[in-house]
Amino acid sequence: MGFYPTCSSHFKRVKIKLILILIMAAYIFARNEHYIGWKSYFVRPISKDHVRALVILGEKLDLDFLSPPHPEREALVLVPPKHQLEFITRLKYFTIKYWTHAENVKAALDHDDELLRNWTNVILRGGGTVMPYNSYLNLDAIYAYMHDVSMRHQKTVTMVTAGHSFEGRPLRYLKISTTNFQRRLKKIIFIDSGIHAREWIAPPVVTWIIHKLTDDVTEPKILDDFDWILMPIVNPDGYEFSFSKKRLWRKTRSTDTNPKSYRCPGVDGNRNFDFAWGATGTSSNPCSEIYRGNKAFSEVEIRAVRDIFQTYFNRMSMYISMHSFGSMILYPWGHNSSVSKYSFNLHLASSAMIKAIKNASLPNFPAYVNGNSVQTIFYTAGGAADDYAHNLGIPYSYTFELPGLSGGMEGFELDPMYIEQVCTETWLGIVAGITKTIKLAEKDRS
Repeated sequence: MGFYPTCSSHFKRVKIKLILILIMAAYIFARNEHYIGWKSYFVRPISKDHVRALVILGEKLDLDFLSPPHPEREALVLVPPKHQLEFITRLKYFTIKYWTHAENVKAALDHDDELLRNWTNVILRGGGTVMPYNSYLNLDAIYAYMHDVSMRHQKTVTMVTAGHSFEGRPLRYLKISTTNFQRRLKKIIFIDSGIHAREWIAPPVVTWIIHKLTDDVTEPKILDDFDWILMPIVNPDGYEFSFSKKRLWRKTRSTDTNPKSYRCPGVDGNRNFDFAWGATGTSSNPCSEIYRGNKAFSEVEIRAVRDIFQTYFNRMSMYISMHSFGSMILYPWGHNSSVSKYSFNLHLASSAMIKAIKNASLPNFPAYVNGNSVQTIFYTAGGAADDYAHNLGIPYSYTFELPGLSGGMEGFELDPMYIEQVCTETWLGIVAGITKTIKLAEKDRS
């Protein structure tokens, strides 16, 4: 079974090691016992008032929204046993439509595990290779892939270790450049994912982008004209925890931000940036899924992302943070209802992305929507990465909510058979968006 076309003994050893890691990773599944008794529901708000009611209810009842509530589509929410009766009662009071997604969340997660097991077997039986962009793999597998790419493409790829996580795991990203980042006039595109641990579809998209800039270059001009920074896993501790302990874990794993942190570890990394930190859409309660931390940049993982911004912000033209799910492309501002002065171009570029994605998408995938974060999803989020980047002057700053399940699908994660589809269409969207920004810049200069 082939992995990479290499010939040296070193790369053959890497090849064997990677295959072993990847196969083992396919059989490492989350422990789902925590979710015994939990239920999940689809909710369908039809107004801004409905969305606001759901956000307030979520904080009050410790609800966990796996997709943001939006008037044009259903959202998925996890409800712990002790709050299920009150949750239903309040939905009826607000006349918010709902229906059950999973009567037994643990069983639905077990179903996802079985899908992933079967998918791995399908790949291997077909003579293929399990890769970080065609399956859901653990941290070691993703890092091994990044290392191998950096060794095989030493003229264009550098792997950077930007420090270590709270639990001591390396924080790694790739710099990809045909000019070794030495041409100061070249713009930089920075894309990350995995800031929320459980959003497993996001890292494959970023590793696919790595693949398209190294092993399968079909857009050489974009590689020549831009330098790239790709960070597939911002939150390695949380990501590994979602594999080994608690599948739907979202936050980091720090225990030093609050006296209650040992009971409720972690911080929402996408509420921890030092712009509008502590604004609405965050929580001071360490047990909340949107806990902002005790101060901005309390998390070492988020400080690593900050340092990338601080080093290169004056050259960055685009930043994208990959999340799931919801089929949305959101742009600043997200901390309040104000509109960025770049909103017109932000909208034009994201519309180009959506058009390209639509042309390549599947009919059973929800259509993307784009817009200002608050005006699109009708609630705010202080301390978010895209706002922070945009405030530094990065003109095109986006949060992608990748496609996820819809009412007819089982489980919680996107069926692994669709991973490559999401990777492919998202890359085409990004290429279209970059192409649009180039045209807009030419128009501004003329």
